[in-house]
Amino acid sequence: MEGTLVRRVIQSDNSCLFNAVGYVMDHNKSKAPELRQVIADTVASDPEKYSEAILGKGNQEYCAWILNPEKWGGAIELSILADYYGREIAAYDIQTTRCDLYGQGKNYNERAMLIYDGLHYDALAMTPFEGAPEEFDQTIFTVQKDRTIGPVEALALNLAKDQQRKRSFTDTGNFTLRCGICQIGVVGQKEAVEHAQATGHVNFQEYR
Repeated sequence: MEGTLVRRVIQSDNSCLFNAVGYVMDHNKSKAPELRQVIADTVASDPEKYSEAILGKGNQEYCAWILNPEKWGGAIELSILADYYGREIAAYDIQTTRCDLYGQGKNYNERAMLIYDGLHYDALAMTPFEGAPEEFDQTIFTVQKDRTIGPVEALALNLAKDQQRKRSFTDTGNFTLRCGICQIGVVGQKEAVEHAQATGHVNFQEYR
């Protein structure tokens, strides 16, 4: 297998999950509005499956929430998008080097890969050589009989481990953020969420 696995950076604008999926599936980094709509339509169409117990909020409330470009996606959204595209989505977590596989058990015969740093999703792609233009990227990989994608899987895990060694992740339990609006410092995801709920401020910058 020729080439090298690279992390394709997706813009940090609260829609990175959707734009990373758009890139690996369609080579399009601006599909967030369309994919948010796909998720809202899917959830709205099956209120029994997508109940408050699953979503953490009422079905209609969730649909309005996910269409807001300020809101972040996670596991629920990735599993819906795996089914929408009919492909597995592997998300590599840099901090733990764990791989979460969405669409598993559906016998999909292709897989795309993302990498997650605790706050942000980027896309993973095979490129023929370092510095090659993005149009040469391969982002869809064939799932083999053993349900792996062959040598590419080891490359993805090695890339996640390399990023972990470089500490290219955000420890969401202990990272420090400053509110971009009122400049108050908060520690960890919990405090950031509490501040956002109390003030409506969602513009945080990491600082050390």
